[in-house]
Amino acid sequence: LAPTSRARRALDADPTPTDLPGRIGVRAMRLLPAGVWGPVPLRELRLLRRPVAVFYGQKVLYALAALAIVPVLGWLLSLSLPVPWPITAAAGVVGAIVMWFAPNYDVRVEARAARAEFTRSLGSYVDLVALERNGGAGARQALENAAQIGDSWVFQRLREELGRSRWSGQAPWDALTSLADELGLPDLADLADIMRLSGEEGAQVYATLRARSTALRSAVLAIETTKANEANERIAIPGNLLAMIFIAIMLGPAIYRLFFPT
Repeated sequence: LAPTSRARRALDADPTPTDLPGRIGVRAMRLLPAGVWGPVPLRELRLLRRPVAVFYGQKVLYALAALAIVPVLGWLLSLSLPVPWPITAAAGVVGAIVMWFAPNYDVRVEARAARAEFTRSLGSYVDLVALERNGGAGARQALENAAQIGDSWVFQRLREELGRSRWSGQAPWDALTSLADELGLPDLADLADIMRLSGEEGAQVYATLRARSTALRSAVLAIETTKANEANERIAIPGNLLAMIFIAIMLGPAIYRLFFPT
C-alpha cells in the first residue's frame, strides 16, 4: 500500500514517537510528498507493533547513511586507484535508493518470523481452548481462560483483543476474525470460525479443536524440517568445495607433469 490517506491516518493514530527514527519519520512524513515513500507494509507493521513513523524514519536514516558512507569509501579507494567523482556520486545515489527500501525487506522478514512464532503458539492456545470447552466452559470463557495461561507476546495480544471485545460488547470470534484480517493470520481466522459455531450454534467443537491443533503442529514441523534440510545443504557446500580444492592440490602436480614433461 502506498502512503496515501490511509497511511497518514495510521501515522496520526500512532502515539508520538520518542526515539530518533520516530521523530525523524514524523517530520519527514509532513515534509516529503507521499509518492516518494513507495509501498508501506501496514499489515506487517501492525503485527510487529512498530509505528509507521518509525518505519519512515528508518528509511530516511538508511538513505542518509548510504549517502554519507559511499562517498567516503570512494575517497578511500581514490587514494590507490583513480575514481572519477561522478562515479562516486552515482554510487552514492544508487546506494541511497537501495537502502531506502531496505526497511521494507527488514519488516517483511521480521513479520514472517513473527507469524511463524504466532502459529507455533496458536497450536498450544487451541489445545488449551479445547480443554476449557471439554471442561464445560462457555465459548467466550474458554477463549479468555486459555489466553490467561501463556505469557508470550502472542497470548498477550490475544488477551488484549478478547478484553477489548468484552468491554465493547463484540463477540470474541468476531474480534479474533478482525485481528486475523488486520495482521494476516489465517490460522487465527480458522479458530474464530470454529468458536463461532460453538458460541452461536452450540456445536461440540472439542474434536475439531484438537484436530486443528494437530494440523498446526504438523505444518510447523514440516516448515522446520524444510529449514533444517536447507541448512544441511548449505553446510555441505563448504565441505564439498574444500574436498575439490584438496583433490586439485593432490592431482595438480601429476597433471602438470603429464602435459608439460620436463
